[in-house]
Amino acid sequence: MIRILAGAALSFAVAGAMAAPHGLTAEELVALDRVSAPVLSPDGEQVVFSLRQADVAANKATSSLWAIALDGKTPARRLLAPGTAATAAQFSPDGQQLYFLSPRSGSMQVWRLPMAGGEAQPVTAYPLDVGSYRLSPDGTALAFSLEVFNDCVDLACSKARLDERAAAKTTGVLYERLFVRHWDTWADGRRSQLFAAAIGADGRAAEAPVKVSRDIDGDVPSKPFGGSEEYAWSPDGKSLVFSARIAGSSEAWSTNFDLYRVPADGSAVPVNLTPDNPAWDTAPAFAADGKVLYYLAMKRPGFEADRFALMEKNLATGSTREIAPGWDHSAGGITLSADGKHIYTATDDVGNHPIHAIEIATGKSRRITGPGSVEGFDLSRDALVYTQSSLGSPAQLHAARADGSQARTLATFNREALADVRLGAYEQFSFPGWNDEVVHGYVVKPWNHEAGGKYPVAFIIHGGPQGSMGNNFHYRWNPQTYAGLGFAVVVIDFHGSTGYGQAFTDSISGDWGGKPLEDLRKGWAAALEKYDFLDADRACALGASYGGYMVNWIAGNWNEPWKCLVNHDGVFDTRSMGYVTEELWFTEWENGGPVYEVPANYEKFNPANHVAKWRVPMLVVQGDRDFRVPTDQGLSTFTALQRRGIASQLLFYPDENHWVLKPQNSIQWHNAVADWLKRWTAAGD
Repeated sequence: MIRILAGAALSFAVAGAMAAPHGLTAEELVALDRVSAPVLSPDGEQVVFSLRQADVAANKATSSLWAIALDGKTPARRLLAPGTAATAAQFSPDGQQLYFLSPRSGSMQVWRLPMAGGEAQPVTAYPLDVGSYRLSPDGTALAFSLEVFNDCVDLACSKARLDERAAAKTTGVLYERLFVRHWDTWADGRRSQLFAAAIGADGRAAEAPVKVSRDIDGDVPSKPFGGSEEYAWSPDGKSLVFSARIAGSSEAWSTNFDLYRVPADGSAVPVNLTPDNPAWDTAPAFAADGKVLYYLAMKRPGFEADRFALMEKNLATGSTREIAPGWDHSAGGITLSADGKHIYTATDDVGNHPIHAIEIATGKSRRITGPGSVEGFDLSRDALVYTQSSLGSPAQLHAARADGSQARTLATFNREALADVRLGAYEQFSFPGWNDEVVHGYVVKPWNHEAGGKYPVAFIIHGGPQGSMGNNFHYRWNPQTYAGLGFAVVVIDFHGSTGYGQAFTDSISGDWGGKPLEDLRKGWAAALEKYDFLDADRACALGASYGGYMVNWIAGNWNEPWKCLVNHDGVFDTRSMGYVTEELWFTEWENGGPVYEVPANYEKFNPANHVAKWRVPMLVVQGDRDFRVPTDQGLSTFTALQRRGIASQLLFYPDENHWVLKPQNSIQWHNAVADWLKRWTAAGD
């Protein structure tokens, strides 16, 4: 039976719609404002930040720019007209102009806004979308990325070729090498490349920019998620350093990114600064004197979840050193302190994601922020601003001194929208997991928890698998939406999770169904023993990506506790996955090589081999634009369930990728999952 779920009729009214106290609903979650990307002015006196606001009725969301004084004495003000999309704010060196990206001209271009007042003016007007940008240190030039055909001599050629393809009556595309598709996009022959252009006295960028990445056979910045953090100006503005993977036909199974230095005028070819490291080098940042380059580096080729170490390179001698080899965390980026003596970086840390300050000379680290997850931050002089969320709050804007002292909330969002919402209380717990090693998890009480009550449980398994289900406010797998249904929530950071040391992260590779499953079993038992409000007889397990894989794995290897299962974009057949996914380095590292070399490794923990033992009802969710875990995996799961006669549903999205992003689709997804959980955990069943 095919059933089309309601779309346009979905309710999206939030503020004021429910006067009585209640748990968080999917409609409320999707409609929340999301603050991010704070940027401090050069004088450290004001903050510009991005605010994403959803128009659920129109099924879209728009990010705009707002500003607030660091002293917090005046309310935040919108910088552009309502509805004007803008992101990636950056101040000019004198703080008088604010640069940003906006599609307001019909394509994504760089704009600037006088902070003293006046209308925003275009800086670029290229025939192609600007993907990212960085202003030069003196504000006289711009580095930016565009997607072009590398054999084209100018931007007009790339635009004309795109127009010709759009008008063509044939649709076939002939490929000669991977990638043919990546994340959610089919390759069309273009590369993201780095350009530079001088900014004239009129504030406009030169009409004919210089392609400084020259003939690099790679994307600058990288796809699908790379941005301006992957390139940097030298302090004198004469050169740029960027990260790129030049892999040719091996691109789909290589993680060998190198750093290249090139004159900003494009007068010479890029020079490789890190040829001796066959693994990932990225996130360049110059010391103020231009003599030292800091960057992040992995050590093991082919492993995308290796530890990102903080590196220092003397540009005169070429010598390098690791700054903090004893700091067992993976750095999330590089921001230099005003005095140049510390690197600030955010990283997973025992179920949280705080900022750490690393002393460059000694490698000593100090945690700057408290519990919760820092989602973005900036430094200027002695001022620190950051957005931070937790299991009990969406992100808010905070400020502190650079050492973390005098921390305060600078602006609070969603106060009215959440006025009547009661979020579930939460706490972290630990237990002896695999090999009796300490493993952590979180439990969240239902919003209406009362002493002595028993509540059904949502047992959520995180993806990655090298990831963490920690102390943050998620917009796809938020425990509070389940607590809002009257469920308790249990999550486990099993072996393979990040934030517990690199050895802990490494331990899942080659053992997807081993140590993690033992941790989940022991974590479930530990939670039941510790929290008497968990109803062991009314529990469902659910997860996405690797979490979806684990749902398929436990369906045949640990199905006793569960009344129902939810598998979102999860792997069904690890052997097939080794051929159909796009980033082959992932499956090949996790299984010790390509499928044809080590077929037994792919079969060792293959859910497809255990379908005969499946018995628990399962909801399967699949996005057709998911090229990471493609549609055949979801269809195979649903087919197996149907053929076995097991109660099951397939929720299919032709227009979503590995994530469900459109506002109304997100509401639909949340409600479908909620209905499935409630159906199988109803009291008396």
